[in-house]
Amino acid sequence: MSLLFTPFTLPSPRGGLTLPNRIVIAPMCQYAAVDGHASDWHLMHWGNLLNGGAGLFTVEATGVLPEGRISPGCLGLWDDATEAAMGDTVHRARKLAPAIPVCIQLSHAGRKASSAAPWHGGQQLTKAQGGWEAFGPSALPHLPHEAPPTAMTPDYLVAVREAFAAAARRAQRIGVDAVELHAAHGYLLHQFLSPLANQRTDAYGGSFENRIRLVMEVFAAVRPVFQGPLGVRLSATDWVESGWDVGQSEALSQRLKAAGCDFIHVSSAGVSPLQKIAIGPNYQVPFARQIRATSGMATMAVGLITEAQQAEAILQAGDADLIALARAFLYQPRWGWQAAAALGGTVAAKEAYWRCLPREAQAIFGKVSIGMR
Repeated sequence: MSLLFTPFTLPSPRGGLTLPNRIVIAPMCQYAAVDGHASDWHLMHWGNLLNGGAGLFTVEATGVLPEGRISPGCLGLWDDATEAAMGDTVHRARKLAPAIPVCIQLSHAGRKASSAAPWHGGQQLTKAQGGWEAFGPSALPHLPHEAPPTAMTPDYLVAVREAFAAAARRAQRIGVDAVELHAAHGYLLHQFLSPLANQRTDAYGGSFENRIRLVMEVFAAVRPVFQGPLGVRLSATDWVESGWDVGQSEALSQRLKAAGCDFIHVSSAGVSPLQKIAIGPNYQVPFARQIRATSGMATMAVGLITEAQQAEAILQAGDADLIALARAFLYQPRWGWQAAAALGGTVAAKEAYWRCLPREAQAIFGKVSIGMR
């Protein structure tokens, strides 16, 4: 029996969310929003991936404040207009697909905000280029040639906590099933965790307890207002000496579990150009295994997992509970169908697609084969 195609229940205050299988589509920025508003591109993109056979689909990093976007094209959920656009697009996309749970990743880019899209170089934008003031834990730029961010004041720390909570309320109103807080890839919450970006001398810098303070406060602000599964994406290590590491990630995960966290999505890197990543298939799986073992929390593994048998082996070894894929689904939006065919699983699909496979392969839909007129 394939573990990848067995259901999995994420805990939550309202009784849990059961996923039909253990495939998660990870958040992938599309840089296609207009003033933070979801666009027709998102309708096409989400509808396509919701038909891909995964057990959970995650909407890309979504800014909780306008200045918290990575780029001018990034999604937002900070006011009634962005909520309306997001809600309408999510609702329309879901009507075009099987009933698959939807998660959203809430984010603030911190000092990596005000950047161009990757295909335009991904570099920091000046105000003349349509950029804006960026904020960070300290006035330290991500890259040496960039303008330093504005060090966050106590008032802005409060504003960020409130913005995450407000965005979570909006996510619940539009029917999103789960929320993931983005504390990875060098964005604001990760910046506070890492001593490479955080050189504050107040209660939010220095010691481990101080550096995790903002993450814990944001989580505490969101937990009471969102009733579905609530998780955190972590960069388990900065891949830089004297940076954030897996031991600190384990300790933070234990504290998050005690605070009511339901899952950890384990990635790595992003906070420093000095990172030396030992990249290769399954390169982040050992971090997921360690965090799962010490926290006892539902854990997602991600990173160069591309084959069905590879995903199945990770689950069979007990290294993770869920397998997250991103670029593999961009290249092959029906990755879940291919995995089901390889592992003897079944997936949900709209009826119009049932006849796309040879008759002997149509069992993945759990339906009788359908002919063609």
